[in-house]
Amino acid sequence: MTTPSPFAAYSRRLLAFIERGGADDAPQFSSLARELFALQFAHVAPFRQLCEARRVAPDALPDWRQIPAVPTAAFKELEVTSLAPAERTAVFHSSGTTEHRPSRHFHNAESLAVYEASLLPWFARHLLPAEVGRVCPQRAAGPSEQPTGALGQTRPTFLCLVPPPARTPHSSLVHMFATVSRAFGASGSRFVATAGADNSWQLDFTAALTALRHAGQSAQPVILLGTAFMFVNLLDALEQRGLSLRLPPGSRVMETGGYKGRSRELPKAELHALITSRLGIPHASIVCEYGMSELSSQAYSLITNHASLPFRFPPWCRALVISPESGREVADGETGLLRIFDLANVRSVMAIQTEDLAVRRGDGFELLGRATQAEARGCSLMAV
Repeated sequence: MTTPSPFAAYSRRLLAFIERGGADDAPQFSSLARELFALQFAHVAPFRQLCEARRVAPDALPDWRQIPAVPTAAFKELEVTSLAPAERTAVFHSSGTTEHRPSRHFHNAESLAVYEASLLPWFARHLLPAEVGRVCPQRAAGPSEQPTGALGQTRPTFLCLVPPPARTPHSSLVHMFATVSRAFGASGSRFVATAGADNSWQLDFTAALTALRHAGQSAQPVILLGTAFMFVNLLDALEQRGLSLRLPPGSRVMETGGYKGRSRELPKAELHALITSRLGIPHASIVCEYGMSELSSQAYSLITNHASLPFRFPPWCRALVISPESGREVADGETGLLRIFDLANVRSVMAIQTEDLAVRRGDGFELLGRATQAEARGCSLMAV
């Protein structure tokens, strides 16, 4: 008889919290954070070493904000997981080429189920029409199925400017796109990019243009998902051919940022203006996403009056902007490093210290970009 995982009871309570929408329940968040801290302290060896170096233990934790945060660089050097090697059925790598050592975030079927439970409602709230977002994802038709009835008439086509999952099994972004396409997408949803041997991605412009034109002719809304550099490649190809499209009403764009030298870089406002002019997508229908392979939840920023609103995570994930000098949360409007507490990071660690600079905006944040600092390595990751 298989012994139940010590994480199983926590996962059930977390899933119930997510199903309730996470309501603005600070005591419940604190309770779940403390429970997960105790589990990860006991079962994630590198995390326990960090906590012991900082003299923080579950039985003497004054506040969940004091849970030690693991630097993202640790995921490159160490196995930050409670999963034994035989239990690991999936691993997400940070983006980059084969010349760089990637971060590794290990999963099994149960942790992926929590990942998807976190992903779907927050994505639906920001990207989908209300009548589609209310559909129970587990009963939603997959992209290979033909939806029927009134729901089928409102289900959008998902066009993903990334390679298909079979070619990129270690990309959390591709897994995310595949999950939302399967849960909410209409027949004809597809991936329109290829992956090279060095993990570089190339847009299949012919396939993308065919899909976009078909959507325009069918008047079926499109959810267009991609990185900033893939959108630049698409927009440049349209400009070179003197083409402009007008996607059907209800269409939306989600861009995830990120260039990594794979295209010319554009200020966000300029990129969004080109999306509007070349694809006919209003500014208010463009959504920015913030996520990383080390997390299981995502933050979104909406566009209003040509300006971006602050990024916000779902209620089961909190972001703090931390002063690198004092280690304390900065005041509203001040700049610091982004620290994230993600309850859906069940089998790794919930507290992640990023290298991203951000401005605190109430309970959200404005993203500035990567901090210029040396990456910690090896034993230095566990230093106080």
